[in-house]
Amino acid sequence: MVGCIAQRLPTSHATMTITTIQTEPRMTNSTNSLPAAHGGRLINLLASGAKLEQLQQLATTLPAITLNERQLCDLELLLNGGFSPLTGFLNQADYDSVCKNMRLADGTLWPMPITLDVSAEQAAKLSIGDQITLRESEGMALAVLTIESLWEPDLMAEAKHVFGTDDSKHPAVAWLQQHTGPVYLGGSLQGIQLPHHYDCRHLRHTPADLRNHFEKMGWRRVVAFQTRNPMHRAHQELTFAAARQVEANLLIQPVVGMTKPGDVDYLTRVRCYEELLKRYPEDTTMLSLLPLAMRMGGPREALWHALIRKNFGCTHFIVGRDHAGPGNDSNDQPFYDPFEAQRLMHEYADELGIEMVPFKMMVYVQERAEYVPTDEIRAGETVLNISGTELRRRLSKGLEIPEWFTFPEVVEELQRRYPPRAKQGFTIFFTGLSGAGKSTIANALQIKLNEIGTRPVTLLDGDIVRTHLSSELGFSREHRDINVCRIGYVASEITKNGGVAICAPIAPYAATRQQVRDMIEPLGGFMEVFVSTTLEVCEQRDRKGLYAKARRGEIKEFTGISDPYEQPQNPELELDTALLSPEQSVQKILIELERAGLLSIRR
Repeated sequence: MVGCIAQRLPTSHATMTITTIQTEPRMTNSTNSLPAAHGGRLINLLASGAKLEQLQQLATTLPAITLNERQLCDLELLLNGGFSPLTGFLNQADYDSVCKNMRLADGTLWPMPITLDVSAEQAAKLSIGDQITLRESEGMALAVLTIESLWEPDLMAEAKHVFGTDDSKHPAVAWLQQHTGPVYLGGSLQGIQLPHHYDCRHLRHTPADLRNHFEKMGWRRVVAFQTRNPMHRAHQELTFAAARQVEANLLIQPVVGMTKPGDVDYLTRVRCYEELLKRYPEDTTMLSLLPLAMRMGGPREALWHALIRKNFGCTHFIVGRDHAGPGNDSNDQPFYDPFEAQRLMHEYADELGIEMVPFKMMVYVQERAEYVPTDEIRAGETVLNISGTELRRRLSKGLEIPEWFTFPEVVEELQRRYPPRAKQGFTIFFTGLSGAGKSTIANALQIKLNEIGTRPVTLLDGDIVRTHLSSELGFSREHRDINVCRIGYVASEITKNGGVAICAPIAPYAATRQQVRDMIEPLGGFMEVFVSTTLEVCEQRDRKGLYAKARRGEIKEFTGISDPYEQPQNPELELDTALLSPEQSVQKILIELERAGLLSIRR
């Protein structure tokens, strides 16, 4: 359970009225009465009193849309003022201007499009002027949207304008390609309540909460630190230096919405932050969580983060090397120059309303036994650093993590969440044509792993899943994708809880297999096994006569005949059962598992 180390503030409930802010449901640009030192105009879109009751009744009569995780994060920050001056999801004119010019249509600086995407089927039932209820997954009404714009955006043009690329290795581009509906709705919002959070309630604050707290504590200068990773000694030294430089109190405000796929889960990170907070001087530093859906947009995202922190009452914002960068592209080159974000912040410094505190990477100098910025290293000094990749390697192998890098209590939290590979769950994901031998190998592997006995093993064979999990699905491309994603979800839960999932669908499409990999790899081991037995051999083995029926046209959309099979390009293992017996195939898998550190076979 997350302990309460940070200063407690009143928890924000849907019915709470912030007395310093007008709470009219219409977008009347209600303003916070706190001094300008704690941010400018703050818009609160939550209704109250009689108007809230009217809105609640109206919401029950309107068509509704259930929001996904990213939309929920955006809505929360729209309603509570974190996205001030926005008064709703962008209409088409604002969207076009933000994408091309980083400004709203009226010229106000705003670098990130905040959009509400829907399916074509949902959009076909809506018109401009309509009102719709926005709900979370359990059906709770959160807001009413009045539609001002309804259009089909060019998603790849958006990707190039906003993120500078259409490369699917960029997380935001991948989201646009794989998860974004083809129609955008724009319009003003009337808020009913904020999304409800059951966790870390003592660390969740609205912009008004923080502004009021800073005023009460006399914190006239507050520097914010943004992070989506655990914090270690280098981060502590960086924040110490930033606070000293601008003579400010420190707000550590990590993102706990959507971050980069594969990041450490936020509850583990929160426990690490709370342990680290004990190392800061009392009453100088505060921890607060930001429910933001990051886009990993580099320079534009840095501007966006700064504007958000201004809304939360901060006067300064730390921007370090490669701020909000997503890593390397498909050509293994960085998406953004490491200091491009700092340059863009300088360019817009006069209108941001919050000052940047630029910092370079901090590294440990062995001879001095302290952390220094990279540009202060002297000739001949020994620099020690542990990258994120190296940290993950040490955790996966149970190796020592030195105290100069991070504090023991942080290591303990990370080790608890990320045990050594030999104790993690994993998934074996077979793919190949019908009749290739996937089920035979999978059954033999299940027996062998049960014999070894280190983890519980679950078999998710194609026929088993079709009977018990996907009996209502057909064999269209859409239904095959749904079936494989269901398998992936179940396997991810098994893997997360330390078990072994053996999956043996045909899984003909590369994009869907990648979705499954993305679901599982952050949680444990994942091994894709391509059973590459040829079509000719599979047809010869076909005891049910399915291939013959497909060639006669009696079965439509049959993989390998009337529907393509997209071969894996980089599977962890490839097996041809025309050349290998089931026993030999299983032995190769066990060797690969042992090599990957996922299995320790007693000999």
